Amino acid sequence: MTDLLSQAASNADDTSAPVRGVDSIVDAAHRGFDAVRAADAGTRSRWLEALADAIARSAESIAAGISADTGKPAKWAAVETDRAQSIIRLAAHEALTVHPDAQRLDAQPSGVGRLALVVRQPRGPVLALTPFNFPLHLAVHKVAPAIAAGTSVVVVPSPRAPRTAAALAAAAATATVEAGLPDDAITVLDPISDHTRTWELIEHPRIPVISFTGSDAVGWRIVDAVPRKQVVVELGGNAAAVLAPDHLSADDQDHAAQRIATFAFYNAGQACTSPQRVYVPREVLPEFTDRLVRAAGEQSLHDDVGPVIDDDSADRIRSWVGEAVAGGARVVTDTGPGTGRFIPPTVLVDVPTGSRVLDEELFGPVVSVLPYDDIVDALRQVDDSRFGLSAGVFTHDVRLAFRAARELEVGQVVIGDIPTFRSDVSPFGGVKDSGRGREGIRAAIEDYTATRTVVFAEGAL
Repeated sequence: MTDLLSQAASNADDTSAPVRGVDSIVDAAHRGFDAVRAADAGTRSRWLEALADAIARSAESIAAGISADTGKPAKWAAVETDRAQSIIRLAAHEALTVHPDAQRLDAQPSGVGRLALVVRQPRGPVLALTPFNFPLHLAVHKVAPAIAAGTSVVVVPSPRAPRTAAALAAAAATATVEAGLPDDAITVLDPISDHTRTWELIEHPRIPVISFTGSDAVGWRIVDAVPRKQVVVELGGNAAAVLAPDHLSADDQDHAAQRIATFAFYNAGQACTSPQRVYVPREVLPEFTDRLVRAAGEQSLHDDVGPVIDDDSADRIRSWVGEAVAGGARVVTDTGPGTGRFIPPTVLVDVPTGSRVLDEELFGPVVSVLPYDDIVDALRQVDDSRFGLSAGVFTHDVRLAFRAARELEVGQVVIGDIPTFRSDVSPFGGVKDSGRGREGIRAAIEDYTATRTVVFAEGAL
């Protein structure tokens, strides 16, 4: 069931701890696959409910573990834990709704008297590679749809989140005891930095499905390495928010500023959909920037923002901001660069074209406010990125809303709110360098399964 259940925090860096071999992991995954595939939908749904119940009973300690692993503020760790339970319960319901599609075949003479059923069959064990920034939320977004789809899953957790990995493994073990979840249905590997083992699993011929969330560099490397496998990659983002010309009242600007400040800086900006670029009509740029700076000042460094994951990340973020300032950008927040892994909410203006804070995924609590001259210019600037994950458009204009939804080259357009919003039941993923395939419970089930057409001839039964 698990590869490392206890003492995860201390054992994560213990290279003397025994590590299972790749073939052993894959063999176990196939045993789990056979057992999960053989179960009926109602049974799989009950397993998932038991998994959610186990997390719910330990929610407080799991949230504390997330904070200890990543530095995430306690309130956001609690939100993540609650949301994980919700995702699993939604998947439990979804397991009951995956039905065959019946097709009449008499549109052609050869099909007269015949009927087809199009069913979905699990492809096989899923290898789930998960990041540090939402170590439970993003793990269950892979685990729960896999069980609902009728397959096993092997989780390769971030080595930066050992306590969270142990908590997920323990919850799965509890579901085995209480509800009969098969051994090896959910395997949570030891959270160590073993790139050799990970790549052997990725390339293993008996692992047909890979679901990866992380950097675009690694994600596309996986896609290139195993082109014949079913690979879902949810990669980086450089999310933009647009303040539309019809959204300029004081109340509208304050609302947008508060939403942007909260979610550009929460979790230290370490979310692929955090607003990194904000486009504002040129005539209100100073006014809106002042509102955003005030809203940023209301974010507590320790209770709302938190630290970035490590010193290297902090150094990179400060370096990119320094490069932008050297090129003419101005920092309009007055909190300074911070110390250590704590970087205060930072708002930039006059950022020069070509700056890495604009072109790359920053993954830090920094937002750039940029002017536009008309809405065509705004939408063009949003799309002037190699990423295409999510965008938010603050507007009351239904025509603009549909135009943005039609024209923006992103996987998700949020009207009237920040790009950070994500519905766990909706398809989620990007275009361009932000990935391929979709997460979201139903979408993930479809990615983890393949259609099979079963034709019944007249008189066959």
